[in-house]
Amino acid sequence: MTDNTDEIASYLERADVSIRAAKDMVEKGFYDIAASRAYYAAFYAASALLLKANFDTSKHSTVIASVHRLFVKEGKLDKEQGKNLNWLFELRSVGDYGVSEHVSNGEALKAIKVAEGFLASSIKILNE
Repeated sequence: MTDNTDEIASYLERADVSIRAAKDMVEKGFYDIAASRAYYAAFYAASALLLKANFDTSKHSTVIASVHRLFVKEGKLDKEQGKNLNWLFELRSVGDYGVSEHVSNGEALKAIKVAEGFLASSIKILNE
């Protein structure tokens, strides 16, 4: 088994920084960017989980599918957290690619809360 401790720690640090950036963006009224940063916080946490399981990928759809297969389906991660990861990915698409559709203040705030929960759940699994 490979020791990925430093890389996992880096992913978790990026997740934390992304949440702080999302909060900063909400305060400034940049809700689309806040939603994107919240998603990336969860994405980095998910990447850390996969790395711990010796599964490394950077493709978003593969990360999400793998989290569901290796953690949600196996009962290591709550089903609600799996749904939250999917929702963040969809919201990030609105924030990053929506032409006339934008993320609302309420959605951005919810995204931050959801990302914080996903990160906390991921850390708990990583510490087991």
